[in-house]
Amino acid sequence: MDQKLDEIDRRILRALQKDASLSIDALAETVHLSRNACWRRVKNLETSKVIKARVALVDPEAVDLGLSVIVLVRTSQHDNEWLTQFDKAVRELPEILGAHRMSGDLDYVLRVRVASVAAYDLFYKRLIKRVPLSDISASFVMDDIKDTTELPL
Repeated sequence: MDQKLDEIDRRILRALQKDASLSIDALAETVHLSRNACWRRVKNLETSKVIKARVALVDPEAVDLGLSVIVLVRTSQHDNEWLTQFDKAVRELPEILGAHRMSGDLDYVLRVRVASVAAYDLFYKRLIKRVPLSDISASFVMDDIKDTTELPL
């Protein structure tokens, strides 16, 4: 990113991370800017892709996806064909909210949301049918002590 963020940009980003539905008037008041100056800054942050998207955060319990699962994946294959197959599976399985290639002993960590342990088992079977894995283990989240989308600006 080429753009240097000043304190006003950071205030705008902090406010929008808390509530992306703020009107431009409310946001301008919060960050102590005129409406037009605030609008220009927000548009600049969007154009430069500092703001990637504005989304609604849905309560997983309200949509029957109350079980959060951390899936640890190891593979013995690292060729392009396998990588393409794995990438396609990850992108097409909607239960996977995040997929991260790791350094160290693990190859990948997946963040998965499902309704139940039985739903996870069905997800697991669909995943291993699509791509060969050397080892896969899952840990079910018992309590979310902290789970945020806000970056520390």
